[in-house]
Amino acid sequence: MTEKERQQQSVVTLDLEGVLVPEIWIAVAETTGIDELRRTTRDEPDYDVLMQGRLRILAEHGLTMSAIEEVIGRLSPLPGARAFLDQLRDRTQVIILSDTFEQFARPLMRHLGMPTILCHRLIVADDRITGYELRMPDQKRQAVKALRNLNYRIFAAGDSYNDTTMLAEADAGFLFHAPDNVKAEFAHFPAFDEYDDLLDAFTRLL
Repeated sequence: MTEKERQQQSVVTLDLEGVLVPEIWIAVAETTGIDELRRTTRDEPDYDVLMQGRLRILAEHGLTMSAIEEVIGRLSPLPGARAFLDQLRDRTQVIILSDTFEQFARPLMRHLGMPTILCHRLIVADDRITGYELRMPDQKRQAVKALRNLNYRIFAAGDSYNDTTMLAEADAGFLFHAPDNVKAEFAHFPAFDEYDDLLDAFTRLL
């Protein structure tokens, strides 16, 4: 580590779904029996294609925002996630960068101790999800880039295609709970499946 790196402050950025909490759309699929909603960013690299498909499925099945909120209200963090996050936040600042939506994320943040999250927003009318507003395109990479421009060292972890630009922009990036297809395609990122191992990896860098 260089003298400049020793003088820099560090921030860790984490994905949310699949890393700290269950995949929301998979939980909705399991509750409703709509298997098409099981497709996530682990399967589809193009986020707009994924979301347009989801909006179509919601409309076809008449699935309401309140029905989805009921599913989310029953979700809890993945086993060990809260303890991992608490230990990590004892060591450094943590920001969650997610392509979920603030309406989905709000109750889950309470389970996690209200960490900072940057995400998107749904457009809802008469209890129907009619669209979505991206906070900005490629927001995870852009957030990491902005933090690095503020002279922070950034270490990141995520599990899906939409996390890989964040990992590449960071000073060090790790895959966590990633499926085999993502691990194979992005084999240059170290991959972990246990929180203790990921915490150790971050700790060595901090």
